[in-house]
Amino acid sequence: MQESIDISWALLLLFSLTLCVPLYINQRFQLGLAKDVGISVVRMSVQLILVGVYLEFVFKLNSLTLNVVWVLIMAGIGTSAILDKAKLPAKPLFSSILTGLVVGLSPLIAILCVVIVQPEPVYSSQYVIPLSGMLIGNSMHANIVMLQNLFTSFKEREGEYHAALSLGASPTYASMPFVRAAMQKAWSPILASMATTGLVTLPGMMTGQILGGASPLVAIKYQLIILLAIFVMLTISLSLSTMMILRRVLTKEGRVLVSIE
Repeated sequence: MQESIDISWALLLLFSLTLCVPLYINQRFQLGLAKDVGISVVRMSVQLILVGVYLEFVFKLNSLTLNVVWVLIMAGIGTSAILDKAKLPAKPLFSSILTGLVVGLSPLIAILCVVIVQPEPVYSSQYVIPLSGMLIGNSMHANIVMLQNLFTSFKEREGEYHAALSLGASPTYASMPFVRAAMQKAWSPILASMATTGLVTLPGMMTGQILGGASPLVAIKYQLIILLAIFVMLTISLSLSTMMILRRVLTKEGRVLVSIE
């Protein structure tokens, strides 16, 4: 297998000229998104370069403490992004979502590093940080879908919720139909992705490993493990954070303390 081919900065800048196509389409259809495109591209570039430089430093140190701190920072940033996209306030919900992500991630990373991959040392930054990033990143969308649908249901199906309360149901029990519907919608994208992987798409990790010189069969094994881990993690994080959120936002009388902005 051919080893990974480096790309020069000059060629990277040259390829960035392809942005002229979406910018032209933006102007042609008067979308008014040129500024957003510019800001997004600049932020993406600066963030990735800074993270790349930082990860070079982290990989050389290979410190367990630094790995844990970095993973917690990723989880915290992911939690903030989830709440921002779901248009929900951070104050009563942040700790619940963060706990769900961390509790869902921790045992899976331990199993992957100690039992499956077995790097040396087991807390190797080369594996812990990228694997954690993939699991957290892919769990974010499911959390956003879950929260949006749950709190939209509280608003749009208020009559159904209060009818259940009037019949003697507890606030948590009365909200269960909303939780089930939200969970089903949150699961749909990952289930669709798993069902079409290999036929419709080649996932990012598999593609990256193949480009890096790994055997396709080795890349497939890693991708299978990652997809299963993503599904398990988002299931744990969704169920745990949802139960914690319900305790925080539902009063004993059944009043919902939080709504979508």
